[in-house]
Amino acid sequence: MDLGLSPKGKELHDELLKFMDEWVYPNEATYFSQIEPPEDRQKQPPIMEELKAEAKRRGLWNLFLNDEEHGAGLSNLDYAYLAEVTGRSFAVAPEAVNCNAPDVGNMETLHMFGTQEQKDEWLEPLLNGEIRSAFFMTEPDIASSDARNIRSSIVRDGDEYVINGRKWWSTGAASERCKIGIFMGVSDPEAEGYHQQSMVLVPLDTPGVEVVRELPVFGHYEGHGGHPEMRFTDVRVPASNILANEGDGFMIAQARLGPGRIHHCMRLIGMAERAFDLMCERALAREPFGKPIADQGLFHHWVAQARVKIEQARLLTLKTAHLMDTVGNKGARLEISAIKIVAPQMAEWVLDKAIQTHGAGGFSNDWPLALMWSQARTLRMADGPDEVHEMALARREIKKYRTDA
Repeated sequence: MDLGLSPKGKELHDELLKFMDEWVYPNEATYFSQIEPPEDRQKQPPIMEELKAEAKRRGLWNLFLNDEEHGAGLSNLDYAYLAEVTGRSFAVAPEAVNCNAPDVGNMETLHMFGTQEQKDEWLEPLLNGEIRSAFFMTEPDIASSDARNIRSSIVRDGDEYVINGRKWWSTGAASERCKIGIFMGVSDPEAEGYHQQSMVLVPLDTPGVEVVRELPVFGHYEGHGGHPEMRFTDVRVPASNILANEGDGFMIAQARLGPGRIHHCMRLIGMAERAFDLMCERALAREPFGKPIADQGLFHHWVAQARVKIEQARLLTLKTAHLMDTVGNKGARLEISAIKIVAPQMAEWVLDKAIQTHGAGGFSNDWPLALMWSQARTLRMADGPDEVHEMALARREIKKYRTDA
């Protein structure tokens, strides 16, 4: 099993590392200062446009898309290495190279299931980085980890669909640049459980679409359009806004989530690597009780465990990417569940030790650790909670041993 980079992937990987050193890290503080004021939180920070222009100039654009006409034409395995690099600056780098969630998932969805008209109207400006997008799936009143619980409705009325419902954690939807969203709701409540749902495109300026409130993450309001609660009241969109066919919502969600989980997991590994660097540097600089933290036995345990956990997560995620390339998403289902369990927990553990090593400073914004920890912790819920992936993986494993199947 060859888990190495292709020549093209290696070239882009090297260029991305230079871009991070020369542009991203030096401008992180500027980025956060530009979105810190509440009145500027949902505006595009000027520094991001500079970063995007430089990324385009270097050919570091739409790296996630394996279509050479619109993207870099990389395999999942190649892109996994690049996603790890961008994860070292989780809040800034992905958007700078137009590889940020939920836009990546939405672009992949439009690329796979959109009509030519839908692609012309929405995919092209997303690929160009001219607009942002949102994904409306999670609902406040139900356990959204089971898509069969979704209660929002999509009702056909002549040449239109009428949409009603409440959604939340709609990442990016509060941004002034967010122009389109993909809405998942029930279109046929009488159908079999996994064929009741559909997905439709909803322009955010459609009457009846309302941002109810922004939701903080662990008490912190993020930029990038936040994660707002949304209300949809008698929202009417053309019937041509349907993605694929009625009843295909769950199928689309599954197709979209496979690559997305690879992206998230590799970014988490990059995040953990940066935390590891900061932890070791801090341990050499602090001297409690007469010697550097780096010389304390407990810190040696943390370093050894962190390195092992990071390497294990990376190898499992790269193996998953390889399987997706060679046998497809369906053939890699077990591994996709596994990495979604392993990577966020690994990153959270490493970040916790890095914060502890920094002392009280680890809770501040002087280092990126507190924000990174909150992002890692939320990814134990996003794209499905740990428990759902554990259940799916365990069921597949136990099935091998059943004699009554």
